[in-house]
Amino acid sequence: MLFRKKPRTPTTTSLPENLDLFDGLPDDLVVFILCKLSSSASSPSDLINILFTCKRLNRLGLHPLVLSEAGPKAFAIKAKNWSESVHRFLKLCANAGNVEASYTLGMIRFYCFQKRGSGASLMAKAAMKSHAPALYSLAVIQFNGSGGSKSDKNLQAGVALCARAGFLGHVDALRELGHCLQDGYGARQNVAQGRRLLVQANARELASVVRSRSLLTWQRPHQNDSFPCSTDPCCGGLLSDFGCNVPAPEPHPVNRFLKEWFESSRGRLDQGLRLCSHGGCGRVETRSHEFRRCSVCGKVNYCSRGCQALDWKLRHKLECMPMERWLDEVGAADNGADGVGGMVEVEDDTE
Repeated sequence: MLFRKKPRTPTTTSLPENLDLFDGLPDDLVVFILCKLSSSASSPSDLINILFTCKRLNRLGLHPLVLSEAGPKAFAIKAKNWSESVHRFLKLCANAGNVEASYTLGMIRFYCFQKRGSGASLMAKAAMKSHAPALYSLAVIQFNGSGGSKSDKNLQAGVALCARAGFLGHVDALRELGHCLQDGYGARQNVAQGRRLLVQANARELASVVRSRSLLTWQRPHQNDSFPCSTDPCCGGLLSDFGCNVPAPEPHPVNRFLKEWFESSRGRLDQGLRLCSHGGCGRVETRSHEFRRCSVCGKVNYCSRGCQALDWKLRHKLECMPMERWLDEVGAADNGADGVGGMVEVEDDTE
């Protein structure tokens, strides 16, 4: 009698059709994945769309760990898209300890909604965690006495904040500190040290371009197309001083927001108040004649020497034309203005 082998039965078991493998993942693993997504988000939609996917992702996407890891691009909100829900989301992130959210919401509250106290408090919260842009923004507020009167300026505090931000690698703060030392503004004058800091700012600016662009895309400027850098100590030299065409630095997302806000119908400037003339800034005066103006033409005004120096090299150098009446009124000739774009203060008659 022949032995017949019993056929094998399949050992694999079929999964129920209604079983979702995502539901089997533990919460801590999903939170870890969402933290990675949050930190690498290239736009606000990358993070917001997750919250609308399902109830579980909405719950875990609002976990404090996920919100605290969100990067600057996750808060690159356009002014036209501002809403109360966006405001609540930024507050959630700030409460979770996200320094970028604290800085972004602080700038918006301080300049757009004129809530000076809460805005400065949020920026200070980020600055205490060594957030360089927040440190620099607080320095600009101290230099101008923003939100208060002219007597509220604290130049020494502004210099100290710039020094800390510059130590952390903030190029604008380093440039501002260089001008302060060069001019003796809020610190003992040290022209050599000031120019050394300006050279460092240029070098860091070039280094950032090297990291983001291939060296093969660089083109050396033609002799006829380049503008010789002024040897005046007020100029300091910017951008093309090392023989390369360097693009304008990319502004922080909140600076773009401020500029869009005040240039659109959403933002309203009180009479006599003006935006900083540097296109990458977006800061606005909080009182009349708060910002200093170009000592040559008097047509542009800047919140800081850093903004003035950048705008001079990028744009204003081609447009600045002396106005005799303006020179007579502000006494620019006595201040040594010779066409390199210095700045003078304008007295406010209302104070």
